[in-house]
Amino acid sequence: MFHMINVLLFYSFVFFTTDQNMKETEVGSPVPRFALPDQNGNLFSIDSVVGKKNLVIYFYPMDDSPGCTKEACYFRDELEVFSEADALIIGISGQSVESHKKFAEKYQLGFTLLSDKGDKVRQLFGVPVNFFGLLQGRVTYVIDKSGTVVYIYNSQTQAKRHVDEALRILKGLK
Repeated sequence: MFHMINVLLFYSFVFFTTDQNMKETEVGSPVPRFALPDQNGNLFSIDSVVGKKNLVIYFYPMDDSPGCTKEACYFRDELEVFSEADALIIGISGQSVESHKKFAEKYQLGFTLLSDKGDKVRQLFGVPVNFFGLLQGRVTYVIDKSGTVVYIYNSQTQAKRHVDEALRILKGLK
């Protein structure tokens, strides 16, 4: 009986976390093209920065949750190091522009947060949903100046490690 429950849970997890129409962005892929509103309500287009800067695009589940706050504040604390690596940090989640603005102001985040209502860009990148479809995935993409994805880090629980991994890869791009 216990084994049968585990099998059912496994297949439920696979069914609810896999979208057959979702194309996953991989290392070597060009960064998907998109435009979303930032925390100030201004439209941000990825095309405005590709070719000019290295990019760190990180998808996170939710503003003001413990793990997401830890991750965002660590990106904030290392902002100067990212700047030295000629990199922009872009955080993306499904919350509203207003939620992002409050989150950015509360923690003095000096980087762009984009509102992906409907999770269209999340799907465009192929970011997985975890825990039976209840929790958005946490994935970081490092993109070089040519617009090519050079590294992907996926970990729901190691929020701060996303920053460390991005910095490690960026140091190798110089």
